[in-house]
Amino acid sequence: MSTDLIDPTTASVPAVVGIRKSGKQWKHPKAPFKPGSTTTSTAPSAKKQSKTYLARQSLRLQSSLTKLKEKELKAEKEAERNARIQSIKDKRAAKEEKERYEKLAVKMHAKRVERLKRREKRNKLLKER
Repeated sequence: MSTDLIDPTTASVPAVVGIRKSGKQWKHPKAPFKPGSTTTSTAPSAKKQSKTYLARQSLRLQSSLTKLKEKELKAEKEAERNARIQSIKDKRAAKEEKERYEKLAVKMHAKRVERLKRREKRNKLLKER
């Protein structure tokens, strides 16, 4: 067991990087790509995050308003379409009803004419007696 005390100031300092294996010592070492951490030394991270959060909130609000408007327009368009379809159906039904009544009138007229002919025939026979 070692009784060496670790100095907290030297423990946090990273180790010195040695010679690179690729042989490109003139290249600067890159930090890992972390898209979530967008901090800069000039701007405090809290302010930047709040700005981005506010920007996202406003974008969400705008998109939700746009979606609401689109839904409203689609519903209005669908209602107009349904009204047009319903008017066409009503016109067709009225036309069919009219044709049915005309056929019925022709049929009833024929029956009435036949009935009148029979009556005339009967009257003629009665007169001849």
